[in-house]
Amino acid sequence: MATTKKLISIDEALAKELENIAKILGTTQSEIIEKALDFYLDYIDGIIADKVSKGIKEGKIKVKKANEVFKELGIDV
Repeated sequence: MATTKKLISIDEALAKELENIAKILGTTQSEIIEKALDFYLDYIDGIIADKVSKGIKEGKIKVKKANEVFKELGIDV
């Protein structure tokens, strides 16, 4: 997997905790941040899915059938 560098600013206490945890686990701070962010984004995906489901149930979000979408896009199935 390709990697991208990001420059972030975090609270000093959080940075110290991250440093300590990395030492204890024998891993890099980057690995811990990547795993934590991956976990958090999975959690947020669930929240978004719940919000979309609620919107569909309440009629605020319209769902189209696949064949309708294909027809609108001019895709012959």
